[in-house]
Amino acid sequence: MSENLVPELSCHDLAKSFSGTSVLEGVSFDFYQGTVNVLAGENGAGKSTILKIISGQYRPDRGVVKVAGQPITRFEPRHSRNLGVGIVPQELAPVLDMPVYANLFLGRELHDRSRFLDHREMVRRAREMLDVFQIDIDPRVRMRHLPVALMQLVEIVKTTTWGARVLLLDEPTSAIPEREVEYLFGVIQKLKARCVVVYTTHRMAEIAAVGDRVIVLRDGRLVYDRDAHEVTESDIVRAMIGRSLNQLFPPKMLADPTAGPALELRDLRLERCEPVNLTVGRGEILGLGGLRGAGRSELLEGIFGIRPTTGEVLVAGRAVQRGSASSSIEAGVAFVPEDRKQAGLVLCLPVLENCALPNLARFSGFLGWFRRRLAHRAVTEATNTTQLKSRGLNQIVETLSGGNQQKVVLAKWLTRKVSVLLLDEPTRGVDIGARSEIYRVITNLAAQGVAVLMVSSDLEELLGVSHRLLVMRRSAVVGEVSAEDVSSPEASESVLRLATGMEPGSREPQEVGL
Repeated sequence: MSENLVPELSCHDLAKSFSGTSVLEGVSFDFYQGTVNVLAGENGAGKSTILKIISGQYRPDRGVVKVAGQPITRFEPRHSRNLGVGIVPQELAPVLDMPVYANLFLGRELHDRSRFLDHREMVRRAREMLDVFQIDIDPRVRMRHLPVALMQLVEIVKTTTWGARVLLLDEPTSAIPEREVEYLFGVIQKLKARCVVVYTTHRMAEIAAVGDRVIVLRDGRLVYDRDAHEVTESDIVRAMIGRSLNQLFPPKMLADPTAGPALELRDLRLERCEPVNLTVGRGEILGLGGLRGAGRSELLEGIFGIRPTTGEVLVAGRAVQRGSASSSIEAGVAFVPEDRKQAGLVLCLPVLENCALPNLARFSGFLGWFRRRLAHRAVTEATNTTQLKSRGLNQIVETLSGGNQQKVVLAKWLTRKVSVLLLDEPTRGVDIGARSEIYRVITNLAAQGVAVLMVSSDLEELLGVSHRLLVMRRSAVVGEVSAEDVSSPEASESVLRLATGMEPGSREPQEVGL
């Protein structure tokens, strides 16, 4: 950029620490209007801290932030907003029982001459605001009736239509279906004509698709700054983790076919679904592929006993009581759910208590007293197995990075003997360095004889980790990719054809999201 141009957003020598731990150290950059600037880095690298400083939620220990040449003098959200900073957080917080137009005008409502709310005018203007981005929804519909992707877009419209000069997007695609991502990218391209966009993501493909510039943070420092169209995925990964990631997936330890099945499903049927029959051997990683809504997550929930089923689930040859999660746990079945924050963790509790939850009987003494010393030893061993990075077992889980939160979900099951591990999207929202570590944990557990049944919407992940794959469509298993074929170049196409129901030789669909 020309030195004569004033950067729309300028950060100089930003530093921030929490409880003596440095999370940002001397970060400086200039961003210009008309650009999408991607902040990349592992969880805990400092990306969210930078966004919160710019938006006024955090005060830096030192450093200067300027918007269109004007310094932020009071680090509070209202001051940043008045200067033209808007943020769309990863965790959206719309008022669900209010209509779209009311959410768009929240805090800046329009009134008529009698000082009553002018609902008709707000609806009219809301339509105009949505039309700018070709968002075809009725502004009178309540927010709770919208899918997450449209909620995301409404939040972007709300943030930009009051004249934002700087738009901060924190993981905007983390909770929306793949088919909606391209539309979001189109909206972002329109936005950058009127403001500078700062965009964080874990997905390597998005950097080239949407970014003009990529900045990589590692351990709170800026280590890489390049034109996004001139770098490769390997360059970015190397900058993020400080080493070359020659192999994202660890070598597969071949399952022993003579070891016998650890998990058997015999005509297991969920409500209004086809019966499912499958076996997972000891030490085998069996992947479940398919489109979203194919019934994969529901199948795992049925196996674990939190969804009604008929049929049989056998662990090591013994039938497990259906509809009983406690019976599944006693049989050695562990379940890592898709949504770790809602279903896998108690975010306000420390690591120790979270990891002790599935095994409270063992850690409870006379009159129910918590045997902290015994739990500490077991949890320390489990978290060492998952390579948890934390300030100790007393750290509140909510303060951990996404990758380390996922490691806690895994570790909590390792405080007891596990025979079968059910994984639902085990690396969703996890950066690439932590993904590699989680893959190693999974393969190491399999090498110790644990049977793993894994659902993933990342086809590369399924093929890279699994010994073999089953593909589901409409809640039924419709095909298999054998151990001999899972590493073949044709494996991806086979999975896609089975998932979509295409016959060999038919035309590929335009959009397929596993």
